[in-house]
Amino acid sequence: MIVDLQHEHHAPPPAQAADPHAGHDMSAMSAPTSVAETPPPPIPSDHAAERFYSPSVMAAARAQLMKEHGGGPAWVVRADLLEYRARQGHDAQAVEGEAWWGGDASRWVVKARGERAAGEGWEKAEVEALKAWPVGPYFDLQAGLRQDLAPKGRGYATVGFEGLAPYWIEVQGAAYLSDRGKVSARAEASHDLRLTQRLILAPRVEAEIAEAGAGRLEGGLRLRYEITRRFAPYVGLVRERAFGAMRPAGERAGSTAVVVGVRAWR
Repeated sequence: MIVDLQHEHHAPPPAQAADPHAGHDMSAMSAPTSVAETPPPPIPSDHAAERFYSPSVMAAARAQLMKEHGGGPAWVVRADLLEYRARQGHDAQAVEGEAWWGGDASRWVVKARGERAAGEGWEKAEVEALKAWPVGPYFDLQAGLRQDLAPKGRGYATVGFEGLAPYWIEVQGAAYLSDRGKVSARAEASHDLRLTQRLILAPRVEAEIAEAGAGRLEGGLRLRYEITRRFAPYVGLVRERAFGAMRPAGERAGSTAVVVGVRAWR
């Protein structure tokens, strides 16, 4: 018994479980590799179809496929408003639209708008030439020049935006610096309420602010029927009110018009 007590501390240690990773290099497992650090696989150059068809024919087919699936230039010409306005006093005609050409990285944009009073000529008319760049999945930044054609010829430098806000609200706005150093701004918002697959109710609000407290506010409600997606006649009601210097001398500050028009694009 005494011998056992003296040699108790010399007893062999209990057996340990074998390490499953013994003999393996653990340095590669010290930290996970980031996905961003993993290089992409090389673009394949040994196309199987070229074993049976001409390489030049297959190259043309792949180029056409890439064009049809995005990345290529596109163009649109659109008339958002092309309408007759029946109102107290002189009736009027109004037009507003834009055209653009380009791709995903940038676009060239031309915008035009105007309003003509019956028997009095163009009350206002303007055209803009802009360059647009995407600043996100839903918005473009635009910059360029604007030229007023009526009632006075005047040039502006402009910077603005255009895009789709939450709840499918289409918005756009711009700030203008005239050749006389005057600053003005304009913004508008619209939304399509689809009553049926072809019948759409479209509220629209536009505000314009100029120097010395001058401004203009317009609200409209248009009901259009899409005969095709590219051609839709409409009827509606528009209320407009001018403030300060934008109010024509001797005329009412506000007016209401019943409108009949068409919206089209190509």
